[in-house]
Amino acid sequence: MATVPSKGSRKGKKASVRYDSLEGDIVEKETDARRPQWEPRNWRQQLDNIREMRKKKDAPVDEMGAEKCFDSSAPPEVMRYQVLLSLMLSSQTKDQVTSAAMLRLREHGLTVDSILQTDDVVLGQLIYPVGFWKNKVKYIKQTTAILKEQYGGDIPSTIVELVKLPGVGPKMAHLAMDIAWNNVTGIGVDTHVHRISNRLKWVKKGTKTPEQTRVMLEDWLPRDLWSEINWLLVGFGQQICLPVNPRCTECLNRDICPAAKRC
Repeated sequence: MATVPSKGSRKGKKASVRYDSLEGDIVEKETDARRPQWEPRNWRQQLDNIREMRKKKDAPVDEMGAEKCFDSSAPPEVMRYQVLLSLMLSSQTKDQVTSAAMLRLREHGLTVDSILQTDDVVLGQLIYPVGFWKNKVKYIKQTTAILKEQYGGDIPSTIVELVKLPGVGPKMAHLAMDIAWNNVTGIGVDTHVHRISNRLKWVKKGTKTPEQTRVMLEDWLPRDLWSEINWLLVGFGQQICLPVNPRCTECLNRDICPAAKRC
């Protein structure tokens, strides 16, 4: 399902950018294009190099990410529900495992009504071995009941409402808004985006959590790149910039990456 980034502009008058905090509260941030703004050294060249390394689109996320896990022939509200569930399952789980679990769920019947009618034990068997599967069974059932009662079986269309759902954090919410609602509200920062942003020094100072990284990235990265950056960095992190023993000798950024020598 194609996503269309919103058109952001860095010229002219102030633009109001809204995004949610970790607690789900909305914070309004004023950015003034006329004042000098910090940006990382060499980031455009680094980004172009990552695009070049990702042009084959053969990382796990390209074949088994959240944009590939839903039934594109299903009604829109069912597709959106499946997108949200794939994101909930993906936390602390490899794309291959998430994709397999989603396939089993779809074969079982992946709609709000079918999941509500599914016994917890059976649901656990269907999603196992995703990370923290027992907790996810609970969160899926609770969230699905809320969607049935409060949203007519659809998913919320705002960040504020999405992050209030059990088991849904800011990363999942922003990706759900992008993939399910075609509305770019923020950057989806997972462990790959968090790790690589720190290695490339795309944050003013080192961050300890993905949420801190998201806030710092959104402070300088042009808004028209917010949707693309998750896909680029996740695949790059799966293939080249690995958590342990990154393949720096194969990386086009090896001469302009602050972390390359330490690797």
